[in-house]
Amino acid sequence: MQIVLVFMKGVLKIILLCLLMSPAMSMWAQDSIQLQLEAAARLGQQSPDAAFLTLRKMHDTALTNNDEVTAGKCLQEMGKICYTLGHYSKSLEYYQQAATIFAAQQQSKAEAAVLNDIGQLYYRNINKKAAKQQYDRALQLYQHSHDESGMAATYGYIGHYYEKQQQYDSARYFQELALKQYQTVRDTLGMAGIYENLGTIQEDLAKYDSAFYYFQQALHLYELRHERVAGIEVLNNIGDVLRKTGDYKRSMPYSREALTIALQTNNKYQEAAACKDMAKLFNLQGHNDSAYYYMERSRKCLLEIYSAQNNQQMSFLQIIYDTNKKNDEIMQLENSHKMNLIIYTAVVVVVVLLVILCLLTISRQKLRISQAQALSERNAELNRIQKDQLELKSKQLATHTLDVIQRNQFLDELRNTLSQMVQEDKRDQKKQLQQLVLKINQNVNHEKQWKEFTGIFEQVHQVFFDKLNALYSDLTNNDIKLLALHKMNMDSKDMATILNISPDSLRVARYRLKKKLNIPEGDTLNAFVQNL
Repeated sequence: MQIVLVFMKGVLKIILLCLLMSPAMSMWAQDSIQLQLEAAARLGQQSPDAAFLTLRKMHDTALTNNDEVTAGKCLQEMGKICYTLGHYSKSLEYYQQAATIFAAQQQSKAEAAVLNDIGQLYYRNINKKAAKQQYDRALQLYQHSHDESGMAATYGYIGHYYEKQQQYDSARYFQELALKQYQTVRDTLGMAGIYENLGTIQEDLAKYDSAFYYFQQALHLYELRHERVAGIEVLNNIGDVLRKTGDYKRSMPYSREALTIALQTNNKYQEAAACKDMAKLFNLQGHNDSAYYYMERSRKCLLEIYSAQNNQQMSFLQIIYDTNKKNDEIMQLENSHKMNLIIYTAVVVVVVLLVILCLLTISRQKLRISQAQALSERNAELNRIQKDQLELKSKQLATHTLDVIQRNQFLDELRNTLSQMVQEDKRDQKKQLQQLVLKINQNVNHEKQWKEFTGIFEQVHQVFFDKLNALYSDLTNNDIKLLALHKMNMDSKDMATILNISPDSLRVARYRLKKKLNIPEGDTLNAFVQNL
């Protein structure tokens, strides 16, 4: 039992030790990655192509390990290398990818740093407005995260933007803001850069004493940090200010010192700048031979810089091409495996679907045949019923019409006879006969008969009434009655009897109706209604 307890205690100690070491291991891994990134950045100054390959491998490894933040940092450094070599479109692509990753991972400081890099890229490509927008976005992120160093750097970029716009008041305001921020965090290197920027502003304004003061402050801080390369440009600037004030004797030592350090550090760009300044100084002193010598030396340095940059760009482009080619081959291989899997799966699915489709087609065809047969039988039955109903309605219409004609003829004859009797002078029967005529008139209800007739007629000739109402909306009830009677091919005598008008009145009604319907002269109403 004691052995078990001892064993359990040992296991618990190991687990606790692992838990305690886990954050330490994670921090160690992050520090190691940061050191690798810094080493790659330093390598990029000497061998950009080798640094780019290193960063590319780190980026791929980070993606494999789902380390999005490290992948973003690698993309940022790759963008810086492309920017240095002048591949601005590729640089912008890497910067934007890094900014997207940092925004998704809520790394506001890293995102702001990339936005400043994008701003410098836009500024280099003479898109000042876009550069300012990037700086403003970066400043908001730094202010939100209370990063004073980041705010200072961004103030410096904005001040430089206003300086190039020749808005010197705004430029100086932002540079002084940057200086205060750097002083707060005690960043002497950042302070040196801002002093240098302030000196440049004063030099542009021809305030050479102030410019000399700021350049001296910058040089002093660079020397404290042993930043010899950064100090070369300041030495050139001091010599330039002294030359502009006519103090050639004091100007020359600064330019010579700048040239010496440039040669020691193998900085061709600063060597060219120093030689150019010395050429101007010798020219002002009337030593044209020396001026020509240093100007020619400056030109050769620039040619060497241009040649070296071209070689670097060619080598870098070859690396990018090889890398993209390798990635394309890997992607094609992966796509090929995926495509084969998709094809096999698709074939199986298609076969299964074809079998199901065939079964469904056969089943649906049988169902359609049975439905068609049932529908055919149902339609035949409906047609038979409709035909029987039509025949019945036609008989009813004919019978009703005949009854109406016979009844009206009888009543008309009876009314005429009684009217003649009323006209005689037999006073004893006159009153009685008048009452009888009145009753007969009341019984001759043409309107009710017409409604019954119309109801049956519409059931038999529904299409006729629909066309008539659609084409001629201004017809009266008497016009419609007359047309309906013509549709039945009824003779004029019967029409006059049903309509309770004389034959002459019937002719007049036909003539007026033909005019209303625009029936040509010579055509009859019978022909019109039969064609309707």
